[in-house]
Amino acid sequence: MDGYIEIVDFELGGEHYALDIHLVREIVEMKPITEIPRTPPYIKGIMNLRGEITTILSLNELLSVPEKMDGDRKIIVLVPETSQGSNVGMIVDDVHSVMHVPESDIDLSREGYGDEVTDYLRGIIKIRREGGGEEDELTSLILWLDMKRLLENFFADAART
Repeated sequence: MDGYIEIVDFELGGEHYALDIHLVREIVEMKPITEIPRTPPYIKGIMNLRGEITTILSLNELLSVPEKMDGDRKIIVLVPETSQGSNVGMIVDDVHSVMHVPESDIDLSREGYGDEVTDYLRGIIKIRREGGGEEDELTSLILWLDMKRLLENFFADAART
């Protein structure tokens, strides 16, 4: 691998996650959400986003990650092609940055995590701080989500209910 990928780095439950930038239509501040009765807990409701009805999902609920109770949360709105033509936004605790990551810093091995994890995880991104020495210092890990696969499972579950 010798190329780069472009990701959005965001936070859930104190941990860093990423998704491909080309899946993101926009990032918006939290807005009022209209709850829909008798929906699964990961469907927070709908909102009017510039005249379009957009379904809002809790990524915390989908991934079983505790929600952050303080601070301003964000909504990552996906391009409709990612969500089977639907307008979908995901609540996240915070959005940090857009990053260019060398493919050599991505571990695509998903072995040893179990089938449930491999259903939504594309890989693990190693973030390094340049130290000027032979090896840069590993500073953090980011879980790179497979949003298409995660949403395919969501839509399949929704069709069964």
